[in-house]
Order: sequence, then C-alpha cells, then structure tokens
Amino acid sequence: MGDDRPVPELMGENDVVDLLLRQHSMIRDMFDEVEKAPADKRAEAFRSLVRLLAVHETAEEEIVHPYARHKLDDGDAVVDDRLKEENEAKQLLTRMEEAGVEDPRFLADLTLLRGAVLAHAENEERHEFTALRARTSEAERRAMAAGVKAAEAMAPTHPHAGVESATKNLLVGTPLAIMDRVRDVIRDAMGGKN
Repeated sequence: MGDDRPVPELMGENDVVDLLLRQHSMIRDMFDEVEKAPADKRAEAFRSLVRLLAVHETAEEEIVHPYARHKLDDGDAVVDDRLKEENEAKQLLTRMEEAGVEDPRFLADLTLLRGAVLAHAENEERHEFTALRARTSEAERRAMAAGVKAAEAMAPTHPHAGVESATKNLLVGTPLAIMDRVRDVIRDAMGGKN
C-alpha cells in the first residue's frame, strides 16, 4: 500500500459486502504487521493501517450506513450501535496518533485498538452486512462498491512533502483529512446521491 495505486485485490470486488469483508480481512492482517514490525518500520506499518481504517470507516459512514438505515427493519438501531463502536475506536486511535509509535504504551494500545476494531467488524458482519445482502439488489451493492473503490483509489498513500517525522506525517494525513477527501470522492462516484 506504499504507492498511489488502488489495492489490486480489492478492485475486482463488485459487491460492496464482499469488498468490505475483504477489507476486514486485510485490517486483521495489518494489525499483525504493525505488531510484528521492527521499531524502525512500525510507523510506516501503522500509517498503512490507519489509512485503510480511515478509508474503510468513511466509506461505511457515507455509503453503507445510510443504505442500512433505510433498508433494514431496525436500521437506525443497527447503524447507531456501529457508529458508537466506531467512535470509541477513533478516540483510541487519536490518542495513539498523538502519542506516536515510540510511546511505551503503543503496543498495549494497539492490542486495545485491535480488540475494538475486530469486535466492531464482527458486529458489522453479523448485524449489518448479512441483512444488507438480503435486502439490497445486486445493482445497489455494485453502486456502493464503486463508491468504496473510488474512496480507496483517492486516499493518500505516501508521505506528505515537508513533513519529516513519521509521527507528524501520520498526524497531517489521517484520519480526518482522508475522511474529508474520501467523502467528496464517494459523492462524486455515487453521482451526488449522498
């Protein structure tokens, strides 16, 4: 994920549920990569994880959750629960970004973040994705997948010029700046429907 190209293994997915499940798998793997990375490579691995988390959650907030609110019988409750989980993980992520990968608590916080993110992913898969697949058409899921892919393609994948430290570089680019860019790209890809 260190260049400007979209992630190839995600580009072939034409169903948003399949695409998001694939991203969940990638996120699980990336947590392992960050944890196992040598100290001098940890910031880069963490930056890649944060980037994917930011793109993934923004795409869900802009595309998947609105569909779920309207398509599922208890859509508001399902989405509100997912947003609460996302917010708790974002707060921990923000604290981790502020402290940096050199912080002595980083690996302990990474374990907490992993637990929160993976529990959230499991809840999405069980309560939201299964119902969405059953209640949306193939065309709807293809349109949502196009928006998610557009978000993935536009997210920054390289260090920001003029920001020399890995920690500062991470703070400049994610997650809020990525989320703003991704929202714009999603709206364009979805034909201004959001």
